Parts: sequence; structure tokens; C-alpha cells
Amino acid sequence: MFPKPKAQLNPNTYAYESGPMVKPTGFREYDARWLFGTEINLMGVEALGLGLGTLIGELGRERRLVTGHDFRSYSASIKMALVNGLMASGCQVTDIGLALTPMAYFAQFDLDVPGVAMVTASHNDNGWTGVKMGIDRPLTFGPDEMARLKEIVLDGRFKMKEGGAYAFVENFPARYIADLTERPKLKRRLKVVCACGNGTAGAFAPQVLEKIGCEVVPLDCELDHTFPNYNPNTEDLRMLHAMRDAVLASGADVSLGFDGDGDRCGVVDNTGEEIFADKVGVMLARDISAQHKGALFVADVKSTGLFATDPVLIGNGARTDYWKTGHSYMKRRVNEIGAVAGFEKSGHFFFNKPLGRGYDDGLVFALAVCDMLDRNPQKTMADLKNALPKTWSSPTMSPHCADEAKYGVVDAVVKHFGAEKAKGGKVAGQPIRDLVTVNGVRLTVADGTWGLVRASSNKPELVVVVESPVSERRMREMFAALDAVLRTHQEVGEYNQTI
Repeated sequence: MFPKPKAQLNPNTYAYESGPMVKPTGFREYDARWLFGTEINLMGVEALGLGLGTLIGELGRERRLVTGHDFRSYSASIKMALVNGLMASGCQVTDIGLALTPMAYFAQFDLDVPGVAMVTASHNDNGWTGVKMGIDRPLTFGPDEMARLKEIVLDGRFKMKEGGAYAFVENFPARYIADLTERPKLKRRLKVVCACGNGTAGAFAPQVLEKIGCEVVPLDCELDHTFPNYNPNTEDLRMLHAMRDAVLASGADVSLGFDGDGDRCGVVDNTGEEIFADKVGVMLARDISAQHKGALFVADVKSTGLFATDPVLIGNGARTDYWKTGHSYMKRRVNEIGAVAGFEKSGHFFFNKPLGRGYDDGLVFALAVCDMLDRNPQKTMADLKNALPKTWSSPTMSPHCADEAKYGVVDAVVKHFGAEKAKGGKVAGQPIRDLVTVNGVRLTVADGTWGLVRASSNKPELVVVVESPVSERRMREMFAALDAVLRTHQEVGEYNQTI
């Protein structure tokens, strides 16, 4: 038997060292994330492994998984605690050691192992840990699987089983790097700043870029789990500013920055200007659809409207499906509808055949950027960005709204705008042209100006984004219209930032 986890235990006590602690809030919609030591202990991680193995058995699936760990001072010990739990539930575990998350996804294919349990806190601050899991390659768990896993673990419904085993694969990263780089070298000699924030990607990304023919300018590529300069987070302004400064100092063609577990990539152009991931997605969609006519793409609902209106994409016969925000949702949608690629505003990009295997990989994304520049030898990254139609867009704005209230508020907002469209009403002075309600509500009015309201997947917040292809004034008018509806709900608090 294995003890039922408790939500809280005091450190430096017998109970803490002899029983599992698992805080319920660590189970998210599509992965798990805790503060190590205060929200989960090592026995709690064992309980998670036991629960995952129990769930796999409950679903009637093969109990074989790949595991690896990101570069933090405690990640290897957490991984081995997870392995203990998995083995106790009868799982055969293949360990690839220090790895990027997409390296673990690749291992599922390369080693022919159906499941994955990657120990990573991604771009979170030091102190955090977590696990990204899946049993249907290239997919990872969504809300249903995570909810059931939470029930099993918190209720202690573990099923011990014999047959567990452990194997370590030596030098597995070489296989991953070879898979990415055994291809023609770039014809154009690109100078690339490779920014890793002292995170896991520093052990691998510079090699990959060099092997395809780039001149690499390394930036914070030394492994240092204290993250002395900034978090390896491609949306962190300190990281982006460091990437900008390195581009300008070196005269590089582009700066490519990788998050803590390497499944996201951020871009700064040759002038030192950040390009938001959704705009990079449009640039890549243009490049891909020129070679694959009639290509189908997926974009998350926070992304620019250019995926639907860009004249180059329309001319190439490309179509884009707007879908739910979240790497698990996006991965699933890309594979369900056979899209060539999926683009998420946070920087998760999913390349399907013939470019990838359907999972998010920051290095596959980086190579796609390099290939795009290679195919446009007379143009800079800034030229390609400036060739896009101009739009005015907001940052992601997040008014506070309690977890218990946020979904009810969003349901009410969806109903409000659905009723407005049904009766021919106007929003921001114009009739509603289109409503997308797969994830909150994204409404587009006649001139192409749009706004989004959805519930945050993992914080007590709403998410609000607005964009206009017409003017900054129209963008602000859309924000005012959305905010006026939100202000009718007293549960909605102040914004983290606004326009």
C-alpha cells in the first residue's frame, strides 16, 4: 500500500519525510506544476508516478514511457521519484537523462515508446517543478486525463503492479540532434544569436544551429540552474532586451531565444525589434503555403487576424482554423484535422508532416525561420516582417477574476455577444461579422477589428486581447466595448496592464 497524499505537510518533520504531499492546485488543464518543497514533496512525486501508471492501466494502454528532466538543481531527483512510482505501478521506464521536452517527444517515436512523462517546470521561476505527460504520441494530456489523474492521486486510488523496469539510454541527445541536422546546409551564411537564458537549451541549441550552417553568437548558453541573468522565458522582457542588445552588437541576421524546456522559441529581428510569435507564424505560413498550396493551418484564438485576411495566404489558397489556446489543445487540433502547422501566440509552434511530427519543438521552429531566410536571400528578417499588412494589437491583458467565478463570467459574455449577433446589433460601432466560441468568445466586426475574452487556463484571471487592421483608434474602441461588458460583472477586477 501507498499512503493517501495530504494537501499540506510541515517540512522538517517525520510526517513530511514519511508521507506524500500533493497540493491539488498543481493539476492544470494540460500538465502539472508545483512549487517543490512547499506544494509537493518527493513522496508526492512518487504518488504522481503511481497515479499516472494506474491511469494508464485503467485506460488499457501499454505501460511504457519515456522520461527525462530539465536543468534545475532538483529535477533529476524529482525524476527518479517519479520513476519509482511509475515502476511500482508496473511501468517500463526509458530514461533519456537531461533533455528538452521536445527531445522526450522525439524519443517516443525514435525508441518506439507510446508514453511520455517529462519532468520540467518549463519557463517558470526556480523552485517550480512539473510533469508534461501523454500516452498517444504526439499528443499530451488534456483536461479529461488531467482531471482523472487528479482524482486517482488525491484519493490514493493507486494500483500496484509487478513488471516495472528501468533502462537508461546513453547519449540520446545525439540522436535527436542528428534527426534535426541530417539535411542540406543553408546556402545563406546566417549569423544567429542563440539565447538560452542559462536553461536546458544551452546544451543543445547552439550545436543544432551550427550544424545547419549558421554562424552562432551564443548568449547565456552556459548551463546555470540559478538563472543568473533572467528566466529562460521567451516572453520575458529582460530576455528579449538581452536578445536585442546582442543582435545590435553583433550585426546578426536574427536572434532566436529558447525557453527553459525548449518547446518555445522567440524571435528578435536584425534591427533589434521583437516579433510577436503570431506574426512570425504568419510569416512562416506565407513561406510554407508558397511550397504547399492549399495548406491548412491552426492558430490559437489569441493570434492575429492576419491568418484569415492576409492577401498572400489567401493567394496561396491557405486556410486557418482558430482553436483553443493551450499546447495540448493545439497539438490535438493540428493532428485531428491534418494541418501542416499550428501557431500559438505564446510561441508554441507545431509542425506536422513533412516538416515535423506534430508536437511543439522550439528548435524545429528555429530551423523553419532559418529556412525562410535562406529562401529569401535578398531580404532581412525585418523586411519579411514589414511586408505583412499593418495591424494594431494589444498585449495580452489579464483582469483578475477568481477561479470559482471566471468560467461563469465568460459564459455570460459569450451569451451576450451571441445575442447581439442574432439581433443584428453592433459592437464598437459595427455589426458582428464572425463569432468564434471554441475558447471564450472571439468576435470580429465588419472592418476586421476583433476582440477576445476567455478564461485563463491556470490563473485566477480572464484573458483579453484586441487587434485592428484599420487603426489604433479602432483597436481602442474594441477594447472599450469589451471592457464595458466585463464591467457589468462585479467579479471582474483590475487589469495587470492595459492599452
